[in-house]
Amino acid sequence: MPVDAPVLTARKAGLVACTQCAGVWNVGQAKCPRCGAALESRDIHSLSRVWAWWFVGLLCYIPANLFPMLNTTFMMKTSGDTIVGGAVTLISHGAIPVALVILIASVAIPASKFVAVAYLALSVQFRWKTDHLKRMQLYEFVEFIGRWSMIDVFVVAVLSALVQLSVVVSIAPGPAAVTFAMSVVFTMLSARSFDSRLIWDSLDPQPDEDSLT
Repeated sequence: MPVDAPVLTARKAGLVACTQCAGVWNVGQAKCPRCGAALESRDIHSLSRVWAWWFVGLLCYIPANLFPMLNTTFMMKTSGDTIVGGAVTLISHGAIPVALVILIASVAIPASKFVAVAYLALSVQFRWKTDHLKRMQLYEFVEFIGRWSMIDVFVVAVLSALVQLSVVVSIAPGPAAVTFAMSVVFTMLSARSFDSRLIWDSLDPQPDEDSLT
């Protein structure tokens, strides 16, 4: 097919796809007959919600890396470790695999999600001529990997429940545990708010500007 050949899209064919069950129906249907979800060809407020959740998530991610994730009390003395500080402590004790898991899940993955979501939103907003399929694969990867970002919070919860040895040693979640969990939730909401159908709109030589509002 020639590069400049017109592309037949579902919207041009008078069809709309359900974002919940992937059913395809005629334009004009208010709700999906299969799952009952609301049908709309494009979510015109998608990018606004993406950026709103993205910025709130970033604001929560900053204190999550500055304040202690874990407060350890030993012999009546309390010390706190940040995410990176706790990973460094684990490395110094020889627990390198555990430290790497924490660094990847709590630092690398969240930071990558911020970059990936921002890239997807900007590519749609400014209609960058980049590979549509790769962008779609990136979006699906962000959706899949997001659920593993909570592993650090799970580690803190498990340690807090298991390591309670009277007055000798006790472990409690630090203030960063709350902000980190909030950051993960907000970035997941940001990714979920992105209407991936907007990626394919740049294939149209005469785009509908309302879809990018």
